[in-house]
Amino acid sequence: MGKLLCIQTFGCQMNKLDSRLVADALLADGCELTDDEKAADVILYNTCSVRKHAEERVFSRLGVLKRLKAERPEVVIGVIGCMAQRAPDEIIRRAPHVDIICGPQDLPNLPAILADYEPGRGCFVATGGSEEWPESLRDACRSPVSAFVSVMRGCNRFCSYCIVPYVRGRARSRLLEDIATEVRQLVDAGAREITLLGQDVNAYTDEKGRRLWHVLAELAQVDGLRRLRFVTSHPATVERELFETMARYGVICPYLHLPAQSGANRVLEAMNRGYTRGRYLEIIREARVIVLGLEVASDFIVGFPGETDREYHMTVDLMWQARFQNCFIFKYSPRPGTKASKMDDDVPLEKKRKRNAGLLSIQKEIMEERHKELEGESFEVFVQGVSKRDKGKLTGRTRTNRIVVFEGDESLAGRFVEVAIDSSTPLTLFGHIEEDAS
Repeated sequence: MGKLLCIQTFGCQMNKLDSRLVADALLADGCELTDDEKAADVILYNTCSVRKHAEERVFSRLGVLKRLKAERPEVVIGVIGCMAQRAPDEIIRRAPHVDIICGPQDLPNLPAILADYEPGRGCFVATGGSEEWPESLRDACRSPVSAFVSVMRGCNRFCSYCIVPYVRGRARSRLLEDIATEVRQLVDAGAREITLLGQDVNAYTDEKGRRLWHVLAELAQVDGLRRLRFVTSHPATVERELFETMARYGVICPYLHLPAQSGANRVLEAMNRGYTRGRYLEIIREARVIVLGLEVASDFIVGFPGETDREYHMTVDLMWQARFQNCFIFKYSPRPGTKASKMDDDVPLEKKRKRNAGLLSIQKEIMEERHKELEGESFEVFVQGVSKRDKGKLTGRTRTNRIVVFEGDESLAGRFVEVAIDSSTPLTLFGHIEEDAS
């Protein structure tokens, strides 16, 4: 029996993919996966640095591991990913029981680092690498029916609040041929839904000059692939050709995650977002005309330095105009090293909390209204498995990424069913199976 490996993932889909790639590499070296930290020989926390709260969650979990390390000195504890890249010294200071610190671009070297590491010899830090994952060589046989595929890594946008370019580096796009090979391997192994990942995914440009819509058009013709998604898009780099390609191929889901971040032009300029409020609304109007049934999700930051009450209400107005399918809303927190961290963080925390709660309340009202309109309709649902909140029911997602809960046997996981919607909440649709559409 090999070493027992436990990986806990914090943050975005790219982190989830990295955890999968780390697991594949270490399983190939003889490790076995476990969810039980107390039984594990190696514990890895794959971390996020986008918000301070995400980092504090990791430090809290590391604090719990301090006792485990005292009881079992031989267990190897590693912090990997964005937080490892941003704050290795802080990790060593606040969690001296950590054995390995490994940034995103050093992850391909992690199997060798773990093989050579001897507990008790101090913390090994790897944050200077520039390696890329040989992702086309991943273990496709282990991939689920829904899989992530990275088309690019890093970001060149340098939004003033964002840590990503500093911890994940500049944008690097993979060759279209390599992406297509990986997707075909995954589909041949049973994947039916593929989500393409990139920090600024629609900025994808490979060395032959091909853009994201070329990738989508190529992958849309892969036999056996039922759904194709992509995240996350930046409004400054979307182009009409992307929407036209989405409309042309039925396999491409009519869903667009397009973070607005603010509805006020002065704030957008201070954020270095590269577009105006008017341009953002123009983009989603155009996209909805071209892609029938398109749903748009967004992100917002409240309490950015200098945000006035009037500017906050401009964001409120944008939300009412856009009527998003979903929104992710965050309170601003300075990230060390970013341009915004040098600005005066002058919006009081209590005001940030009120604005955050205000946007959440508005989005809840919008989602409740829109879900009520869907009651009585039927949708193709990709079954993900047993519902976490109700073990007696299944959960899945529509093509527009809405969550649906319904009764059914767990053997339906990974299949497509037609579900009639009976009732709803702001977050979830509830229904019953009309037909197995697999």
